[in-house]
Amino acid sequence: MLTVSQVLDQLRADDVFMRNVTEWHVEPPKAAVYADFPPSVPALLRESLNKRGVHKLYCHQAEVFSAVQRGENVTVVTPTASGKTLCYNLPILARTIAEPEARALYLFPTKALSQDQMHELHGVIEDLKLEINTFTFDGDTPAEIRRKVRKAGHIVVTNPDMLHTGILPHHTKWIKLFENLKFVVIDEIHTYRGVFGSHLANVIRRLDRICRFYGSTPQFICCSATIRNPKELAENVTGRPMTLVEKNGAPAGEKHFVFYNPPVINSQLGIRKSALKEAGRIAQRFITNKVQTIVFAPYRLMVELLLIYLKRDCQGARVEGYRGGYLPTERRGIERGLKSGEITAVVATNALELGIDIGTLDVSIITGYPGTVASTRQQAGRAGRKGGVSVSIMVASSSALNQYVVNNPDYFFGSPSEMGIVDPNNFVILTSHLKCAAFELPFQKNEKFGVETTEEILEYLQTKGILRFSGDRWHWSSEIYPATEVSLRSASPENFVILNTSDSNRVIGEVDYFAAPMLIHPEAIYIHLGNQFQVMELDWKGKKAYVKEDKVDYYTDAETKADLRVLETIQDDGALNWGEVSITNVTVLFKKIKFDTHENVGSGKLALPEIEMHTTSFWYEFEPEVGEQLGFGHENLGASLRGLANVLGIVTPLWLMCDPRDIRSISQVKSSFTEKPTIYIYESAPGGVGYAQKLFRIAPEIFAAAGRLIKECPCESGCPSCVGPEIEVGREGKQHVLRLLEHALEAMTLETV
Repeated sequence: MLTVSQVLDQLRADDVFMRNVTEWHVEPPKAAVYADFPPSVPALLRESLNKRGVHKLYCHQAEVFSAVQRGENVTVVTPTASGKTLCYNLPILARTIAEPEARALYLFPTKALSQDQMHELHGVIEDLKLEINTFTFDGDTPAEIRRKVRKAGHIVVTNPDMLHTGILPHHTKWIKLFENLKFVVIDEIHTYRGVFGSHLANVIRRLDRICRFYGSTPQFICCSATIRNPKELAENVTGRPMTLVEKNGAPAGEKHFVFYNPPVINSQLGIRKSALKEAGRIAQRFITNKVQTIVFAPYRLMVELLLIYLKRDCQGARVEGYRGGYLPTERRGIERGLKSGEITAVVATNALELGIDIGTLDVSIITGYPGTVASTRQQAGRAGRKGGVSVSIMVASSSALNQYVVNNPDYFFGSPSEMGIVDPNNFVILTSHLKCAAFELPFQKNEKFGVETTEEILEYLQTKGILRFSGDRWHWSSEIYPATEVSLRSASPENFVILNTSDSNRVIGEVDYFAAPMLIHPEAIYIHLGNQFQVMELDWKGKKAYVKEDKVDYYTDAETKADLRVLETIQDDGALNWGEVSITNVTVLFKKIKFDTHENVGSGKLALPEIEMHTTSFWYEFEPEVGEQLGFGHENLGASLRGLANVLGIVTPLWLMCDPRDIRSISQVKSSFTEKPTIYIYESAPGGVGYAQKLFRIAPEIFAAAGRLIKECPCESGCPSCVGPEIEVGREGKQHVLRLLEHALEAMTLETV
């Protein structure tokens, strides 16, 4: 059997493999930077940690402890497996030992992560032999345990959704917690961005109101992966000034990070060999040598396919899957098997991306770019968690995002490019949480909830019969329970439910009002947890989509015609602008796109109602005669602007750390507002969540990245991975779009001089 290093040597000597490697990055081993336990750490706690092999702290752990002792709110940013958990457990346990009545609230984005952190915390508490009650409170918590959690829980471990619907509205049952709440921990805060992060910021505002009511002022400890603005994001979510701790003291072994781009099989369309099959082939080289490996796949369906291939091709090695839909007992068994070494390889969705302890793995194979640098680094961090030589190999797909990242390794390995962006004051989101807050406690006259116009919104809700004003306070007067009406994953208060006709019309999910025409139109393939469902009927009035289970080799992509009208320019800088817009959308057709190859294998027309939405947009305006100036004439300007809108729509999500569906890009040869050729990039969420404003600030970076993507794309005249297919942008479209980009960048440079 070969070691990791020996398999890596084989790969380096393999010309066929190396021909497709765009980057082989080696991070040298790093020694630990230690610090002594601060004197204020109780002796009992030090002894407990000594028994568990912790005789000194990493420098970042000691720095967080000292900052918390000074009463500061802290955001800690260090890599995967660097001991972030002890950053918050240490000060919280120390405070609880000193003040037995002290309480703490832990917020984790997933149930699995909550359970894993609970296990580690319980171990330390058992060694202390003190009564520090730690409980998980989520949808699976039995009723009899819930009563005990409310009365006796020193540390309550939950998630934002449960805090929103299960704790805050019932605060009178949680008096002990809120009267004595000293700490709130928000783990993986980089995952709270866009709509979800904007909702969480308002949930925290509601938590603050309730804490003030009961006389407590908790400190916040936040943990984040590496992004460009961790301090700003944590401050926007919590509404508090933060102390940033980012010097990592944890040791690390030698780490190899390889970018692998499968060979092109159709240069005209930019189609490459299947990322799934290539990932399986590479993983096989490690697994057959009994090297512990994790293979990440983006969808549940891909997990199952890879599992079939690897079990067939890796005889003698135990390979298991890990994804949503497995029973908790099955998941725990797989976690134990990985820790003990009984399982050689696991194929997983991002369910194993976050910090669940699965022991020492040597290899991480990532099938397709996960969407953000932070997620990619976390998946890569699953290998080499305990030191030694490790390797992560990202196998790119043919998609535009994948091709940009794999051909621009500096974007990934350079300084953090991504930003976590939230807008807690989005009107739709803010108003939804104002209702929830009024249900929890009446609003006093002149009380502010994030914005100066709080009273105006309360008066508006009063005219709708939702609130009533009495005794200088606004009281809840509706019969509905507002928290259940608000999904933290959507900016729209109106959602469509999805009913599975193959399973007695069981509800399997929901889609917000504005996304419904694109995702659950008739004949759409709706993918839920990796499973495919075909939409049989869309009941627009009843807000229901009826689907049936189906297995097809394609997904659907809807095409929407958007009529954009500028309502107000908020900020302008020459040709660069951002402001409020009204979007009238109508979804007119859909395409059937084949998995892996992304070929268009069919289409269909749609007749759906128009939807109007107010949101925010960035726009860039060119001179009316720009086509003539750049030598391709006015007759080619429309196609060139379309190509520019396409490529900006591809690149922008990388910098804004958002889902590609969170923004839309359109072009107008003569905008009715600017009366010039204009590119608009607008937000898909009603009211916007801050992406347009951020894009306005970093537009030169985005435009430059778009130019690099076009130049590095191997297609001849344009393809879906850059400016769009030749049939849409014309034979010279690729070059025309490059000229537009270079012209815009030159103008931006002149404006900043």
